[in-house]
Amino acid sequence: MKKILTIVGARPQFIKAASFSKTVLENNLLEEIIVHTGQHYDESMSGVFFEQMNIPKPKYNLQINNLGHAAMTGQMMTKIEEILLVEKPDATLVYGDTNSTLAAAIASKKLNIPLIHIEAGLRSYNQEMPEEINRILCDRISDLLLCPTSKAIENLKAEGFDNFPSKVVKVGDIMKDSISFFAKGIVSDNQEVKDIINSKEDIVLCTFHRQENTDDKEKLSQIIKALENINKDIRLIIPLHPRTRKRIKEFGITTNLEFIEPVSYIDMVSLLSKCSLLITDSGGMQKEAFFMKKHCLVLREQTEWVELIDNNFALLVGSNTEDILKGYSKINNCNNNFDIDIFGDNVSVKIYDEICELLYK
Repeated sequence: MKKILTIVGARPQFIKAASFSKTVLENNLLEEIIVHTGQHYDESMSGVFFEQMNIPKPKYNLQINNLGHAAMTGQMMTKIEEILLVEKPDATLVYGDTNSTLAAAIASKKLNIPLIHIEAGLRSYNQEMPEEINRILCDRISDLLLCPTSKAIENLKAEGFDNFPSKVVKVGDIMKDSISFFAKGIVSDNQEVKDIINSKEDIVLCTFHRQENTDDKEKLSQIIKALENINKDIRLIIPLHPRTRKRIKEFGITTNLEFIEPVSYIDMVSLLSKCSLLITDSGGMQKEAFFMKKHCLVLREQTEWVELIDNNFALLVGSNTEDILKGYSKINNCNNNFDIDIFGDNVSVKIYDEICELLYK
């Protein structure tokens, strides 16, 4: 049996890993060793996922977090290399675009271990985003690039990947498998979330945490001002990311917005099913909104998920108060067909088959 080492460290990766790990357990060609870097260290945003989503417990938990990009990535590389030397996997599997992803990619390739990248080929074309740097570098050294969309394939072709010794395949978006599975019969055990779900009033769900929004006082103030205006029209529910809470306090920003503590994935899906609109700067939640047939305002200037913008399921509004409010008014008048096929289906099985073909060829 071939062994793969799966590296996870942040919320979106736990969600994607849940679907793939389920497929691995249902078959008998792969052994999966899970490494949790600890990049997301808040229990409600990390550890609880493994319990709620039936992901096999990580064999290794590195507990590396709350550091600058260079220090975090360097420490992860060192620890992951040690694990690679012990486990001697046939391949390393990484998801998305976090520091955990990049660290695992570099450590693996330095040891000549094949690298598999799920969610390859995405580009925002904004190199001020740390995630953009991570995904570009990871793609370039990957052996098997598993792409979620046709646009991702086009991006890689434009960068010359036809000339590289790697395989590029469109498999679809694994997040669709996760949301389809976990949205069935979801039950929150969070009383605050239950009260929101059971209330008769409409809500807008909002999350924002990216450093380009939270580390800039003016941008953060502009976003909060816009949200305060929207909150006069409809109740906003904002599970507040630890980074965002910290910056609001540091900048001395005062607001009457209703914040709740970070919630588990099951709770977030519950709130998403309840809301009439999502406002977010998260990449993953843009797609989750689409899968749940909700429109989305994106608090960014660019997005990797251009298909959602092109088909008017989401609007880019940035961080300017006026632009956010204009987008809010516009999107309330949108009426789209959410049944179109953008992201494929049975993605976990397709990924499993591609990995087996790579390792057993």
